[in-house]
Amino acid sequence: MGHPTDENGNIIIVTKASGEKEPFKTDKLRSSPERSGAGSDITDEIVAEILGWAFDGVTTKEIYSRAFALLRRRKTGPAMRYKLKQAIMELGPTGYPFEHFVGMIFRKQGYQVETGQIIMGHCVSHEMDVIATGSGHQILVECKYGQDQGKHVGVQVPLYVRSRVDDIIRKRREMPEYEGISFQGWVFTNTRFSTDSIDYAKCSGLQLVGWDYPAGKGLKDLIEQYDVFPITLLGQLSKNNIQTLLDQGIVTCALLLKNKELINTFELSKKNYSALMQELEVICSV
Repeated sequence: MGHPTDENGNIIIVTKASGEKEPFKTDKLRSSPERSGAGSDITDEIVAEILGWAFDGVTTKEIYSRAFALLRRRKTGPAMRYKLKQAIMELGPTGYPFEHFVGMIFRKQGYQVETGQIIMGHCVSHEMDVIATGSGHQILVECKYGQDQGKHVGVQVPLYVRSRVDDIIRKRREMPEYEGISFQGWVFTNTRFSTDSIDYAKCSGLQLVGWDYPAGKGLKDLIEQYDVFPITLLGQLSKNNIQTLLDQGIVTCALLLKNKELINTFELSKKNYSALMQELEVICSV
């Protein structure tokens, strides 16, 4: 379909979260609802409405918000998937819920998980956000949470994490209980990595996971693969309700569904309670 134009025949320019400007890409607009599970008919309708509305200088956030609203009216399940990136941004402002969220991804893969642990290295002690232990393998994870979609994690972070992980590994290889265990350092972020970060990680043996990195195995892919959907997707709970749940370590929809007695403390109306349970069932059945 190429680049859409305004009424004067000029190509519409969009402003990305980073501030960078680029021509409106129709194919990119189509890909989001399609990945969310919307059928071709619904996707065609959304694309047509967005193209008829879009204007020069429109931000990607404005496009996303309008597309999500259109998608929500047509099909609840795909709309939830489409909202996923923003929902992860709403886990803040601190990084603690994100650490628990990342921990849940590893738990779904069969790892034993600890979060927020102070552990000794050979030289000094370190706080590790997530420690995931499987058969003969231990992953030491640093989580970098951001609320700015245009932010990139710079090379200083993997440099820092590599030195910390090496200090921990040196200590643990001296300890009998870790005999035969292999170790690996990971960095998780809900945003993206700079080119230098990726180059350094490849060279030094660190594993990076960003929103869409590595291709096909990024955070958004892991969330869908292991059905770890954040409670911030839920439209029937207030911000205070969400914060109360996050403070109790309830970071995913599946966890809330398993502990649904907690919902009773919010004194929702019967209508809102029914709508919330429908939301949970739709998301958790994806």
